[in-house]
Amino acid sequence: MATFDRRTATLALAHALSAAEHGLPVIPLSANKLPALRSPHRDRPGPSPCRGACGRPGHGVHDATTDPAAVRALFAAAPWATGYGIACGRAPHHLIGIDLDIDATGRHDSAAALRHLALEHLFTLPPTVTVLTPSGGRHLWLSGPPDVTVPNSAGRLAPGIDVRGSGGYLVGPGSTTAHGTYRLVPGTGTLPPAPCPRALLHLLTPPPRPRGGTAHHPDQGQGLIRFVLAAHHGQRNTRLFWAACRAYEHGFGDALAEALTRAAVRTGLPEPEARATIASAARLTTPRCTPPA
Repeated sequence: MATFDRRTATLALAHALSAAEHGLPVIPLSANKLPALRSPHRDRPGPSPCRGACGRPGHGVHDATTDPAAVRALFAAAPWATGYGIACGRAPHHLIGIDLDIDATGRHDSAAALRHLALEHLFTLPPTVTVLTPSGGRHLWLSGPPDVTVPNSAGRLAPGIDVRGSGGYLVGPGSTTAHGTYRLVPGTGTLPPAPCPRALLHLLTPPPRPRGGTAHHPDQGQGLIRFVLAAHHGQRNTRLFWAACRAYEHGFGDALAEALTRAAVRTGLPEPEARATIASAARLTTPRCTPPA
């Protein structure tokens, strides 16, 4: 388990400022990899539609900035931050993150699955910035075209492959979490994010689902609720956040929010914290209201 002190926070700020200097919008993260600043609207029932228009910090990835003074102000407001997040989908890089998870059960090999997709769809992954996660997984950084919105997804491409696009963020290298430190793979830190191959970009941008006409079925999301109820101490917030993200990605997050909140409270999570976590998931998976700046 990592030890967090003032030096950890200072290093996180230094790494965040360096990323911002290279045009990457950043926010402070806590040791659980969630945005360090709580929503100023956390006492309101349900997810807040505000994306930072109120002028106060605490809107997750929507606070992300490259302005050094603004970065320092965000970290000053969150002195407990141990890392930083990099907003995806924003100019100038329009970053797309390919997260290759490590499956502890050994049933899924995400790296092999990505290679299989490359062979099947005839694309080659170019050398690019690669970040090694504490679990042994990898984040591949790619840049996308400014006129294409890549949505966030989990396991849609293949088991163990998550995608971070518009409205999402990646944990930046140099960040320290409860499980360890994110580090650049040697030799990749000086590379720019490589352009996303066109065939892969096509896989990442599925046709939009038709709006309306899809009512929420009472049984929909019961697996996510059971997943939250099975959480042990130390994983309650993480499980709730994961389940809420999946619910919002599939279009029934608002309908399931109350049931998820009740399930989290039953595991011992305070209700305000549960609601704040669900609101963070809603912000992560909901497209931005305006194009990337």
